[in-house]
Amino acid sequence: MNVLEIRDLRKTFHSRRKTVEAVCGVSLAVAEGSILAFLGPNGAGKTTTIKMIAGLVRPDSGSVRVLGRDPNADSRALGDIGAVLEGNRNTYWRLAPEENIEYFGVLKGLRPRQARRRASELLEEFGLGDKRGVPTQKLSRGMQQQVSLAVAMIHNPRLLLLDEPTLGLDVTAAERMKGMIRDIAARGHTVLLTTHQLTVAEELANRVAIIHRGRIVTEEPTAELLRRFSGEAFRVELGPHTNGFDRDALARLGASIQDSAIEYIGPPAGLYRVLDLVRPTPIVKLEKVEASLTDVFLRLTGAAAPALPAAAPKEEVLTHA
Repeated sequence: MNVLEIRDLRKTFHSRRKTVEAVCGVSLAVAEGSILAFLGPNGAGKTTTIKMIAGLVRPDSGSVRVLGRDPNADSRALGDIGAVLEGNRNTYWRLAPEENIEYFGVLKGLRPRQARRRASELLEEFGLGDKRGVPTQKLSRGMQQQVSLAVAMIHNPRLLLLDEPTLGLDVTAAERMKGMIRDIAARGHTVLLTTHQLTVAEELANRVAIIHRGRIVTEEPTAELLRRFSGEAFRVELGPHTNGFDRDALARLGASIQDSAIEYIGPPAGLYRVLDLVRPTPIVKLEKVEASLTDVFLRLTGAAAPALPAAAPKEEVLTHA
């Protein structure tokens, strides 16, 4: 069963100076219990699409259905959506975790007693039991993200929208967060994940959808996507050189250089053009390698390595689906 279905979604923004077609006919279906990584360069249309799914922006045309309901027209659909949005404060920092979870539980329609019981369950589930009374602003970044996730899960939503859930976390906190996301999906919740940390997407997602210039350029199971491109991925280790290569020209061919190695993804015949650009640098080793999601992303979007979003603002701004 598909929890989320999007069909031919379109959105154009108009201003005095220009018209921007942000989303151009996006269609997606996300099955129950799956994790879809929704990826794209900055300005590709991800945020606009997410806002239309969450009922925050009305599409010009096309449809969004969450369990058959339109979140832009039927408020009951919003009860099936939870969200953790990067760049927006998802909790009140002066409130303790328990207070935050109970407060937002009541806002989501739970009775106070239900919200209290559910908050207690989530605090234990997310390992926050001993922090229930500590002001959220005094917690570590990782624990703050766990509180945000608990708030998003208070009403047991069927669809969870996660924007950069591991950004800014140390290794231990990031691994804990990834484990929580896996557990949530394993219990039957559907997760739509957006991130610029493509290794996180590769680890977590069953499927990947990449949007570029408002259009979906691929949408398929993660393993199949990587397997499809792995026949065209190469690594070239170079000998001593002056590092005076034309990086822009290499990027146009689907290659990037780091220190003394070139990573190339593309038709094997194109590798000769890459090697011409580094001539006469000695070649120490040339091998075919498995493509990573980063390789595939750069190939399909023609983008430079994706930039991380700016840090969250300091003001207390609350945004909830």
